[in-house]
Amino acid sequence: MTVPELKIQDLHVSVEGKSIVKGFDLDIKGGEIHALMGPNGTGKSTVASAIMGHPKYEVTAGSVSLDGENLLDMAVDERARAGMFLAMQYPSEVSGVTNADFLRTAINGRRGEGNEIPLMKFIKTLDKKMDLLEMDQAFAERYVNEGFSGGEKKRNEILQLMMLEPKFAILDEIDSGLDIDALKWVAKGVNSMRSENFGCLIITHYQRLLNYIKPDKVHVMMNGHIVKTGGPELALRLEEEGYDGMKAELGIKDDEPVEA
Repeated sequence: MTVPELKIQDLHVSVEGKSIVKGFDLDIKGGEIHALMGPNGTGKSTVASAIMGHPKYEVTAGSVSLDGENLLDMAVDERARAGMFLAMQYPSEVSGVTNADFLRTAINGRRGEGNEIPLMKFIKTLDKKMDLLEMDQAFAERYVNEGFSGGEKKRNEILQLMMLEPKFAILDEIDSGLDIDALKWVAKGVNSMRSENFGCLIITHYQRLLNYIKPDKVHVMMNGHIVKTGGPELALRLEEEGYDGMKAELGIKDDEPVEA
């Protein structure tokens, strides 16, 4: 089986006419976990939304491909069926739709007509994944994210990830607002997905999640593009020194893009 590849080249993205992402490059292969860090407002979440096709985000230049296929030519649902997944920073509530129904419909949407997942296989798989995340089985019959705490919503996003088994996942600040126990559940779920058929981009401000999910590469984004790439030690350095030291080292001024 060919190892999947997500390739982003010279991506530029604008929001309401304002340029936010200014020449973003990233290449992730199956089996790899990358972390994307950077100050607020530098464009990290904009990259995630643009890759997944949010209509608010206009791609003005560059390319995004999955296994050589142009993602930017695809509708949002086509990107999901092709193997992309986004765990959102602020998951939406969906009244009247249970988690179980939502997940089964999403899985069958990817599998296609005539290849639907058998009901008993779905139930056994869901039970197994929920047990791994230490989720009460009652969550399966609750409406999607309705009345969930912040930690429960994030854990529910990871359950969706584990059930859908995409080629690539983008986790947009999945650790935001989580206590240490919830952080461990999130990490446990992501680590259970590790294989050469799965790649992941973790967008985060903090080192603490990376204590539990060890990234292969850490990228620092400032002023709309990646300015530095390294191993896990780069995140530790940012935790100790903050971003100001790196800005000074690289000669970066606020709102003044420099070449990586």
